[in-house]
Amino acid sequence: MSEFRNRIESQREAVKIVNSFHLYGETLFSLTEKSINRWVSINQIDPKAAHVYLVIQASKKLFFLANKSQEQVTEDYKKLSKEVEDLLIQISREMSVLRQNAG
Repeated sequence: MSEFRNRIESQREAVKIVNSFHLYGETLFSLTEKSINRWVSINQIDPKAAHVYLVIQASKKLFFLANKSQEQVTEDYKKLSKEVEDLLIQISREMSVLRQNAG
């Protein structure tokens, strides 16, 4: 159950990080592919932008972890969880750079 909670918290944290910079008119609602695509489209963000790539990577890794949650927690699972944590840091850094460049 704690893996589930950790995964949900990571998803929330990613959305919170992106939205906390207040760079776009419409916020990111979730890490689903549909939600990310809508966020990019509505806000006219370059789909190849670094922060979009990082958000998509976090989404993919969290989706993969969701499918592994029923299995025993392995080193691979722990490694992937660490990669998600690192992506969240990278997203925050990239969003910070964007805000600095916008201001």
